Amino acid sequence: MIKVIDRHNNGITALFEVAAAIERKWANEWNSHNNLGLSKTHILLLDLLDSKGPLRPSDLAETLHVTTGGVTVLTSKLLKAEYIKKTQNQSDRRASQLEITAEGKQLLEEAYEHIEALVNRMFGMLTADELKTLQVIFMKCLQA
Repeated sequence: MIKVIDRHNNGITALFEVAAAIERKWANEWNSHNNLGLSKTHILLLDLLDSKGPLRPSDLAETLHVTTGGVTVLTSKLLKAEYIKKTQNQSDRRASQLEITAEGKQLLEEAYEHIEALVNRMFGMLTADELKTLQVIFMKCLQA
C-alpha cells in the first residue's frame, strides 16, 4: 500500500476530521428536516424492496450490512405502519419474504424529495462533474 498521507503533517487527522464532520452534518440535516419519522436505514430498506422486489430478511441484512436481528427491528416498524408486508417465498414455501406496499411506495416518493433537498443543501455548491467524482471516491472507499 502506498503511503500518500504523512501522519506528521496531520493529513490523516485532517481527513478523519472532514469525514466525521460530513457524517455529523448529514445526520443533523436528516434529523432536523425529517418529518417522515423513519431513519435513513428504513428508507434504504424500502428503496431496496422497491428496486429489487420481494427479498428475504437475510438478503436485506447482507445488503444493508446489518444483522438479521437488526432487520427484525427495522422491519417491525415498517410492518406495523403497513409500508411493507410479509409474504411467502414462492420458490421456498418455508421461507418468508418482505415486499413494499403501495403505502410504502408513496412514503418512498416523499423520502426521495427529502433526500434530494438534503443533497442539494449538502453538495449544491459542487458541479455535476465534481459530484460524479465524489461519488466515485465514496464508492472506492466503501469497496475497500
